[in-house]
Amino acid sequence: MLQIFYDSQDFYLLKELEKLGPKKGVISQSVKDVVQSLVDDDLVLKDKIGTSVYFWSLPSCAGNQLRNVRRKLEADLQSSKKRLAELVEQREALKRGREESDEREEALGELKSIEKKYNELKRNLLKLRTLQLTDGQAKEELDHMYNEAGITDDFDYLELPPIVPQGPVGDKMLEDNP
Repeated sequence: MLQIFYDSQDFYLLKELEKLGPKKGVISQSVKDVVQSLVDDDLVLKDKIGTSVYFWSLPSCAGNQLRNVRRKLEADLQSSKKRLAELVEQREALKRGREESDEREEALGELKSIEKKYNELKRNLLKLRTLQLTDGQAKEELDHMYNEAGITDDFDYLELPPIVPQGPVGDKMLEDNP
C-alpha cells in the first residue's frame, strides 16, 4: 500500500485508495484499516481539507522518519549503556563490605540458625493456634469428661474420713473417742 504513495508521489482520497488497493494486493474492504495503520505508524500523513481527507507519503519523508527513529534508538542505547555502568558500579560498591571471611561465615551461620529457630517457633505457634480451644469449648470438654467419669457438681458421692492429726494430740483424741 505504501508503494502506491511512493510511485506516484501524489495525494489521494480514501475512495481512490480503495480502487488502487486491489491492484497492489490489498483487499478493498481492508484498505481503510491498512491506511489508518500506516497513519498511526507515521508512514503516511493525512490532512482534512474541507470535507475531504487526503493521504500522502513521499520517499523523502520516509527517509526522514527512519533517521529520526535511528537517532531516538541511538539515544536510548546511550542511556541504557550509562544506566548499565551505574548499576555495575553500584553492584561493586555493595560487594565491598561482603568479602569472604571467617567472621562473615560465622555471622551467616548464626543467621541461618536464627532463621531456622524462627521458622520452628512459627510452625509451633500455628499448631497451637489450631489446637487452641475457646473458653466455651474447654468447659464443654471438661463437663463431658466429668460425666464420663461419673463426677457431678455436688460432690456428695465423696465420703472423706475425718482428718486426725498425727502425733501426741491426735493419739489423745483417739483415746477420748470410743
